[in-house]
Amino acid sequence: MSSEPRATTESTVDQSDTIALRTENLTKAFGELYANEDVSLAIPEGELRAIIGPNGAGKTTFFNQVMGVLEPTSGSVTLYGEDITGLPEHRRAHVGIARSFQSNQLFTDATVLENVRIVVQTAEAGEFSLDLLGRGQSVGREEAITILRRLGLDHVADTTAKNLSHGDQRLLGIAMALATDPEVLLLDEPTSGMSPSATTETAALIEDIHDEFDLTMLLIEHDMDVVLSISDKVTVLNRGEELATGTPAEIQENQAVQDAYLGGVREEL
Repeated sequence: MSSEPRATTESTVDQSDTIALRTENLTKAFGELYANEDVSLAIPEGELRAIIGPNGAGKTTFFNQVMGVLEPTSGSVTLYGEDITGLPEHRRAHVGIARSFQSNQLFTDATVLENVRIVVQTAEAGEFSLDLLGRGQSVGREEAITILRRLGLDHVADTTAKNLSHGDQRLLGIAMALATDPEVLLLDEPTSGMSPSATTETAALIEDIHDEFDLTMLLIEHDMDVVLSISDKVTVLNRGEELATGTPAEIQENQAVQDAYLGGVREEL
């Protein structure tokens, strides 16, 4: 019998765990093309889970279904046991789930502080309105500054968002997601386009955020060094389906994953 570590599937999750986010047979079809098919994941509370796979594996489609951007063809999404499958995208932040995007979605002509403060105010008011910025310059300010300070952005609080570096714009996107006070945070390619040094710093920051804010986190990430160094578990998608789930060590050693995605990465690590 082989002693090779074996990546598991979600059916083996410890039943004693509190499951923060669960998808059951989540499927998205565009005509006869299945972007996701029967993806069933159970993410325990407090876990940092990476979602990886080759281009076209269905990672972003999966995130879009979890966040309500896309309506599943079939299957369900539950948050702490509550079915949120039919909940509109704009309501999901109010039940404890938030997302930063691969492409920065910022108020580019507003300052860094205003970007975060408008999200804090929106979360408190229960609805979005840019008019909130003019109603009281102190509302949400201290909470926004605290978040910016934690992400190392307080020194650019008065800088217009469009004038930030690419890396700081990505961090601002994370700050805005944190401003909704989520229990579950989805990060879509948070280090995309960053230099190696900025990538290393951001990976460390993600670990710190995970611990300090006591979050359950899902991470789509292309940088395998980041994935393998900070993840508790890794799920590999291939052609829209779950190929394997396991610890970073199990994923590195899994032959099916090697064949489908990692290639020669194992020998390099």
